[in-house]
Amino acid sequence: MRDAWDLAQLALLLLQVDPHGLGGVWLKAGYSPARQTWLAQLHALGLPVMRMPHHIDQERMLGGIDLSVTLAKGRVVEQIGLLAQANKGMVVVPMSEKLSPQTLAMLLQAHDQGQVHALAIGATHASRFGLVALDESQEDEPGVASKLKERLALWIEMDTVDIAMSQEKIEALSAQELAEVRSVLVKIQATEAQMRALCEVAFALGIDSMRAPLLALRLACVHAAIHDREFLEEEDLRIAAQMVLSPRATRIPSNQDTESAQPSEPPPPPDASNTDQDAAHEDTPPPPTTEPASLEDTILAAALASLPPKLLDQLLLGASQSKSQSSSGNSGQAQMSRQRGRPLSPRLGRPTSGARLHLLATLRAAAPKQKLRTKHAGQKIAIRSEDFYIQRFAHKAASCIIVAMDASGSAALARLAEAKGAVEILLQQSYARRDSVCVIAFRGAQAQTLLPATRSLVRAKKALAGLPGGGGTPIALALKHATEQAQALQRQGITPLLVMLSDGKANVTIDGVGGRTQAQADALQCAKQWATHGFTSLWIDTALQPTGQAKELANVMQARYLPMPYVASQRLADAMQFAHRN
Repeated sequence: MRDAWDLAQLALLLLQVDPHGLGGVWLKAGYSPARQTWLAQLHALGLPVMRMPHHIDQERMLGGIDLSVTLAKGRVVEQIGLLAQANKGMVVVPMSEKLSPQTLAMLLQAHDQGQVHALAIGATHASRFGLVALDESQEDEPGVASKLKERLALWIEMDTVDIAMSQEKIEALSAQELAEVRSVLVKIQATEAQMRALCEVAFALGIDSMRAPLLALRLACVHAAIHDREFLEEEDLRIAAQMVLSPRATRIPSNQDTESAQPSEPPPPPDASNTDQDAAHEDTPPPPTTEPASLEDTILAAALASLPPKLLDQLLLGASQSKSQSSSGNSGQAQMSRQRGRPLSPRLGRPTSGARLHLLATLRAAAPKQKLRTKHAGQKIAIRSEDFYIQRFAHKAASCIIVAMDASGSAALARLAEAKGAVEILLQQSYARRDSVCVIAFRGAQAQTLLPATRSLVRAKKALAGLPGGGGTPIALALKHATEQAQALQRQGITPLLVMLSDGKANVTIDGVGGRTQAQADALQCAKQWATHGFTSLWIDTALQPTGQAKELANVMQARYLPMPYVASQRLADAMQFAHRN
């Protein structure tokens, strides 16, 4: 099994040959000497390399009007966009986890189509580039958007690479060698058995995107071309499985998956009538062949040897990498603003009611019309009200995790203590992101707000210290109270997330009286009411032996369901954070 630095070095060669065909590389690494060494090697490959900040504006990225030259010459002069300048090269995106949905959409459209459209002047340019998405997110923060990651063949985590490891450097291909490799690449054709094997391995690893086997096949072809082979061999497919399929795995293959790859009947023997024809072509070497079963087993074994070490933990928490976080920031919903936040593209409008004029966009709109408006040379720039563009901003709303804790008799004291610990861990992690935590406790015939939305760890400890346990389980009251809290938070511009900690065994009705049948019916009705509001929720089933009642309520609420019979503070906090990020 290759280490991260070896994979990163091989990735450089592969990207040098076919940057656009491979899509690019997702590089999980903070600022470090190893990462800077790798980026320096990337610049030394002889390809155009452009650095794109995550907050880039639309005209700089796609192209538009060169304002200063246009005003000086009195005619429209085009400014080539960054993506067009990176044609046949690479685009490096630092902090790619912070790309806005609008910027990401324009970037991926240009990447998929291989051309970019400068809407401001109606020009089109080629933009066949590869991407280097630098992911600097922490464990408790959202990472790179899944729609971006799935387009990149190479996923490499370099956080564990130290300075000593990064001293070994691979030698880039010369211009002549690169031309020869690319001439071999166009001749390579995979067999049907090889393509089927990659698809079978992707299926066995739980990869549902068809881009993965296609990218793996392309990487195998590039690897074969580098080694001057016109046919794919097992080594090429093994490398493709290790570098493309293994990092994307979302499950450990079962025996059924591996057995399904076995052929039901042995292949038929060769036809004796064709022996003379075969003999006539002895001088032409056939492509290397391998039995389908052994080929799939070999590729799968290579992928299994490189599985991410955290895969099992992610599966236990329901963290399928194929459904990873989508964009950037925390889970708070984006809100429009005229005064503060992340800058958006300007739009036509008048600078009234607090809106501010976007000077550059206004000048760009007025520049092409100056010959019609100015009668004398040297006259000042003529700007009309129809040229006005105003600034727009978007900022993330704060979010709040509502933790509804079952403090009834069915909740053991030990599990209640772990739940309190999880709330404290959440507060420690969420302070820097301006998130808050609200705690609702329900027992007996009541559900009460034990801790209003707060970011104060001291206040939380005081409120949780005196929480008693025992009594009935009024789940309907808890859901009703949580819905009211979520609505109140939403009115304040705060995005709510509910985490229910209970075994789901309701035995107190919404009116506060006993009766399991009516209590369960009331709980289902309140769960339906929660679902109508569209709030995000997670139900953690704390029953030692889950009976299905909690899962039924979670399904009605449209909540994620996670059984956790053995409650631990850190695991609880991790589950809540995962639901929060997604």
